[in-house]
Parts: sequence; C-alpha cells; structure tokens
Amino acid sequence: MAIDRTGRSVTAALLIVLFVLLGLSLLIGPARFSSHEVLAALFCDHGVASIIVRDIRLPRTLLAAFIGATFGLAGAALQGLLRNPLAEPSLFGAPQAAAAAAAATMAFGFAPALSIAVPLAGIMGALLSVGALVAIAGRHASLTVTLLAGLALASLAGAAIALILNLAPNPYIALEITFWLLGSLRDRSMAHVWLAVPFMLVSWVVILSNARAFRLLTLGEDAAVSLGVNLGRVRLLTVLGTALGIGASVAVAGAISFIGLIAPHLVRRFYGSDPARILVPSALAGASLLLASDIAVRIVSGAVEIKIGVLTALIGVPFFLAMIFRERRQLEDVSQ
Repeated sequence: MAIDRTGRSVTAALLIVLFVLLGLSLLIGPARFSSHEVLAALFCDHGVASIIVRDIRLPRTLLAAFIGATFGLAGAALQGLLRNPLAEPSLFGAPQAAAAAAAATMAFGFAPALSIAVPLAGIMGALLSVGALVAIAGRHASLTVTLLAGLALASLAGAAIALILNLAPNPYIALEITFWLLGSLRDRSMAHVWLAVPFMLVSWVVILSNARAFRLLTLGEDAAVSLGVNLGRVRLLTVLGTALGIGASVAVAGAISFIGLIAPHLVRRFYGSDPARILVPSALAGASLLLASDIAVRIVSGAVEIKIGVLTALIGVPFFLAMIFRERRQLEDVSQ
C-alpha cells in the first residue's frame, strides 16, 4: 500500500514536471514572449509571434516530449524483457542502426529527408539491431553476454555509418549527415511531427500490451510460460515496438543516447520491482529528461548550438559508470 501511494504521488509529480517543461520549452528562445503572448500565439493569429511559437517552438517541444517518452518506454520494456537493468536501446546499437539505415537512404538519394522512406528505413535498422540482440543473448543471457553482444552490434552500426559517410557521393551531404547524427531538434517542423509521431504511438501501444508478460517474467521464463505467456510472441512484439519507436525517433532527430537507460532507473525505486508498473512513469521521465536537455541546450548555446545528442551522452556516460560501480560493490558485498 505504501508503494502504491508513493507511486501515485510520483506519477502526479512527473506529470506536473512534464507540463511545466512543456510550457518552458514554448517560452524559451532568442525572441522573448510572456506566457500570455505564447498562449495567444498558439490559438490566435499574432503575426510574428504565432510564426515563432507555432512553426518553430511547438514542433521542437512536441518532438522532444514524444521522443523522450519513446526512449524511456523502450528502455523500461527491454529491461523487463531481458531482466537486465542495463538493457537500453543505445547500448546494443538500435539508435546507431536506425541512424545508419536512415543516413544511407538520404546519402544515396533513395528518398528526401521528409519522405516516409526515411523513418521506415530507420525502423528496419532498429528492428535488425534489437532482433539480433535478442537472438544472440538467448534464453539465459548474462549481463556480460548482453553487453558484449551490444558492443558488437553498436560497433557494426558505427562502422556502417562511417562507410556511408565515406561513400557519400556529395561531400556536402556527408557533412549534413554528420551534423544530423549528433542529434538535434533544431529546425524541425510540424511535417517532422506528423511523419514520426504515428510510428511512436503505435510503438507505445505494442509495448504496453506486453505489460503483464513483463510482470510474469520476473518469476522466470518457465514460470511465465506455465502462466500462459507466449515468450516468442512477447519477444517479437517488444522488438517490433522498440524498433518502431526508436527508428522513427532517430529518423527525425538523429542519435540520442542514454535516455532509455536513465529514465527507468530514476523511477524504479518508487514503484517496486514490478517492471509493468514503471513503463508509464519511465515514459514520463524520459519525456521530461529530453525536454529539460533541449531547454538547457537553448539556454547555454551561443552562436553554434550544442547538439542535444552530445548533451545526453555527456549526462548518460557518468550515470552508466555509476551504475556499473554500484553493481560491482553489490557483487563484492555478496562475495564477502
């Protein structure tokens, strides 16, 4: 009961933080407007203010929220599926694979940047990466095997990106793709929102439909099967849902790292050990993290804007190392 009350309170707090960050994201920028002016510009025609708020800040805000939520939800789902606290899309190359596929589509002229083929290519790249991890890890994956498989897949995707840049027929296209790969929400329009968000919403539905299976998997695979869980179906749907969301996200924003790792760990202590209960809170935390990162980028950037993918990596790497040291201390305590 105490966990339930705490969980409800934390969920309410996450919703409040998310709405505050959404408002701040619409307010912050080179052109300064009051909150009243921003609200008026959203719903009425206020000339330049409406153009800035609706066409520049609103798409960026919506994409940050949806992409952050997608990464947070995907990270929580993969941790539940693999029963591994370090499972996260970027640790085994899903964003890198999605970026490689999307970059190849643009670099070699298969489709323009706003074509439906770009997120579809990103989805296929992420699908191959996540599916490969599940296949390599097997039924009884250890942490070491999972991380080694992830390192191999991420390295392969990185090599593919380097090859694409090397073979790009136009050096200006290669430079543009290089900057895009750093991850950014700048200069995104509502066309990007309408292109990517439907894939993300489908991924949410697919992942959340497996919440009960993630809960039962905490009892072990044999017990889960005896309780009616179809492991093959759960793995397939989780892979498909993760690939849909991550592929679409990377296709419009480039590579963004560690949100899927950090978000579930920020909320897990408040919801107990049930992976099903942290799915929605992880999505809320992921949306808040990416919104806060995007706001920070706009505040601290000068003539050249810091890429949001760079910032999330700078935040995520120390967090990841702290988790590794904590796991090592726990192992040392058990062995003593």
